[in-house]
Amino acid sequence: MSAAELTAPEAARWAARAGLPLPPERHAAAAATANHIHSVVAVLRELDFGDTPPAPAYRAREEQHDAAI
Repeated sequence: MSAAELTAPEAARWAARAGLPLPPERHAAAAATANHIHSVVAVLRELDFGDTPPAPAYRAREEQHDAAI
């Protein structure tokens, strides 16, 4: 998908190609949803995770509470 927004006919064509034919009244909503998802993903791609380790490197530990009161 290019930087241009997806049109309703394009959304219908992509859905049909994926085996998910849409009724005509859903074409515009599908295009709007796809465009929204694309805009959110575009923002996420701009984030700099720098020194953030990959998820498999994370080790959860239980909190240790002081038993002395």
